[in-house]
Amino acid sequence: MGDWHAPQGPFDIPDVPSFVPRRLKPWLFIFFVLIVQFSGGVYLAAASDMVGTTALMQEDILMAGYASLIGMAINFAVMFRIKFRFTNRTQLISAGAVLIAANIICAHTTCVPLLVATCFVAGWFRMQATFACNSTIQLWLTPARDMAVFFCYVYIVVDSAIQLSGIATVYTSFFSQWEYMHWTMTGLLALMMLMVLIFVRPVRAPLFIPILGIDWIGAALWAVVMMCFTFICVYGNFYDWWDAVEIRGAALLGAACTAINLWRASFLHHPYISLRAMRNRNVVRATLVYLVFFTLLATEHVFEHSYAAAILGFDETNLIDLNWYVFAGIIAGCAFTYFTFALRKWRYKTMTAIGFALAIAYLACFYFLIDYGVEKEMLFVPLFLRGAASVIISIVFLTSIVQSGLPFQVFPQALTINGFTGAVMGATLGPAIVGELLRHTMARNAALLGAALTDVSPIAAHAPLGALYGTVQLQALVVSMKEIYGWLLIAGITALVAILVSYGPVRPWAIFPKWRTIRRVVRSVARSEASA
Repeated sequence: MGDWHAPQGPFDIPDVPSFVPRRLKPWLFIFFVLIVQFSGGVYLAAASDMVGTTALMQEDILMAGYASLIGMAINFAVMFRIKFRFTNRTQLISAGAVLIAANIICAHTTCVPLLVATCFVAGWFRMQATFACNSTIQLWLTPARDMAVFFCYVYIVVDSAIQLSGIATVYTSFFSQWEYMHWTMTGLLALMMLMVLIFVRPVRAPLFIPILGIDWIGAALWAVVMMCFTFICVYGNFYDWWDAVEIRGAALLGAACTAINLWRASFLHHPYISLRAMRNRNVVRATLVYLVFFTLLATEHVFEHSYAAAILGFDETNLIDLNWYVFAGIIAGCAFTYFTFALRKWRYKTMTAIGFALAIAYLACFYFLIDYGVEKEMLFVPLFLRGAASVIISIVFLTSIVQSGLPFQVFPQALTINGFTGAVMGATLGPAIVGELLRHTMARNAALLGAALTDVSPIAAHAPLGALYGTVQLQALVVSMKEIYGWLLIAGITALVAILVSYGPVRPWAIFPKWRTIRRVVRSVARSEASA
């Protein structure tokens, strides 16, 4: 991407030699993006197999998976600086080597700190390689640099890769072992590195900008804040929340690092995340919407697997086949957003209302559908709606960050906040809240059902105690799920009404600045930081 890629005439990528047909050059980078997106430290779809064959707990694997998201979010603030410091060839080869090492480590280690640290580093390089590829073909995707169009492509690739990698992981585990997914991705990453060596030349940008003056201390502190937040959400139930010294210690450490970061941001000339980015109206609005929206969809992580496995009796392959329904929703959601929001410039308010309406429809489907005799095909509609709703909200509010009016040197910091609130908090806070609500609701319903069942003396007298207890627990699970779906449905309708009565005439108009403008801004920032 950049002025040096397409100064005039048809789009071309000078990094790729001329013996590769011009029309195939962008697809080469899309192929690299898919390999990178399929790669990760741990594959959460294989969590049950990893728990069964290692000493790891479910929470350990989730923590490692979310550490990868934290690494990706932290990278946003400096990805442009790295882009102008290293060539695409260097970035892709480095990312490929790091991801290969991460796959090998995660396939063998049972040391939780090492697993989490490896996934964090893998997430960082995964994001940088993805940005290197996507920025290279941005002008091919949208010559006018319309970010609404560009983000439709980004999310159709990233979210689709999440669903498809889960499917590939489970089927690899089913036919062989879960470690084979790591070996498969190691081979694909090696293939990518070989193709980069052959097809990508070390073409440096016209402006060389050294990595000087970056607030790495602030980056480390923000990473600790995100890690502590994730640790509390993931391990809270395991450690019994605030009764455990581990949870209290994580909360204290996270609060201390947050306070230090805010203090440093008050006087540093270029903090890793500035107060201006935190106070921006679009950033604050996106954070609030993410917290509400992804809490409504938190049943994805808490209920759906338990319902399909424990109540419907699905095995792992049938469970992962549900990803195809979500995948179809993602494709439809991106297509709908492209034609309405990106091309026709529908208002932010309209798109947000549509996203929340789809989330409400998803909750309503499960509320009325949840039962013992549901066929797998009946789950298509709610899962399809969930996939479409999630991708619509993500595209719309990421575009709003671009249109936030922030200067370019602050804009990447807003992307880091967006990544933390949208990806990390969206994946951890909602499930923690809904999971704890399910635990208390299920305990109450099990007590009520157990008391009612013991009143029927002939059944209670002749039924085996274990079978009786299992029946009560299963029935309590169904009743509790339906109850929580109902409460979330009410909350979703309330949020939708609040959106509909609000005033929102703003439409997506923001155009990404030209790359010569970006280079000039980044160069001035680097010089001021070096002289500071």
